[in-house]
Amino acid sequence: MQLLPTKFRLFSGSSLKLLAILTMAIDHLAGSILYHGILLPQAPIARDTPAWTWYCIYKVMRFIGRIAFPIFCFFLVEGFLHTSNRKKYALRLFLFALISEIPFDLALSNTFMDSKHQNVFFTLFIGFLVIWIMDSVKEYSYGIYLQMITAGLGGLLVWLMDTDYDYKGIIVIVILYFFRYEPLLRTVAGCVSLLWEPAACLAFIPLSLYNGKRGQSLKYFFYVFYPAHLLFYGLILHYLF
Repeated sequence: MQLLPTKFRLFSGSSLKLLAILTMAIDHLAGSILYHGILLPQAPIARDTPAWTWYCIYKVMRFIGRIAFPIFCFFLVEGFLHTSNRKKYALRLFLFALISEIPFDLALSNTFMDSKHQNVFFTLFIGFLVIWIMDSVKEYSYGIYLQMITAGLGGLLVWLMDTDYDYKGIIVIVILYFFRYEPLLRTVAGCVSLLWEPAACLAFIPLSLYNGKRGQSLKYFFYVFYPAHLLFYGLILHYLF
């Protein structure tokens, strides 16, 4: 059962993905150029200074950016449920995790290689593997315990790797998978899992307006946009600041 009547569900999948991409780009602009290029060089930042104004803008942009991740997790689960080739889907996630790592480090750590923190594609890739295994064992005896163990191991792995959103991201993905056919429970449980970052709960407002239609084909747009915009920010930061 949907949360809202059909007439209120106006967003296609492509519309929601573009919203997530836009808010992600705003978030990364703040975390990259604004933070490393403007705020850090002026730290400590005092009130009633130009730097304080930039700091307030930074906080607003980061707040807006929290909307992106739950939407991407939602469509990861949607993709898992509807793809005709899960192996190819997983391989694509892993490939772009590798491609995105240097742009991610350059933009958000201001270095060409930072082994301490990995990009969000690694979280999405491992999250995809987790729900794949969980889906495969759901009919087994003690399947629920196997699912819990799988989710725990996936969370431990991303925590050890220190991927973006780490184990908290795996929790969100698992919840969206578990309640994939229960929109109200998905929204409530999803928001509870995001209490450590309450602004991210706002993502469930546009998600509740999803009409289940694909919209324009954006199959590879996010995959390319993610490393491309990070590389763009990173090069600006590295060479102009």
